[in-house]
Amino acid sequence: MHIDLIKKNIQNAIPDAEISVEGDGSHFTATIISNAFLGESRIKRQQMVYEAVKKELLDGTLHALSLKTFTKEEYAKWTN
Repeated sequence: MHIDLIKKNIQNAIPDAEISVEGDGSHFTATIISNAFLGESRIKRQQMVYEAVKKELLDGTLHALSLKTFTKEEYAKWTN
């Protein structure tokens, strides 16, 4: 699984997202910043992202994806 494909799939599902992905080929960590997450619970945010890579998770191409999801305001506070 390539990082670019993960980013593309998430970007297609959450167009305004700023996405950073790191990984080793089967295990990845993604940080996604988007105002699409406004008012959404942590679980709902994860569901939104996992839906974007559902095919790859089901066929085993993507084994594990750890997520950090933020609104733009939350990310600004988290990094300061």
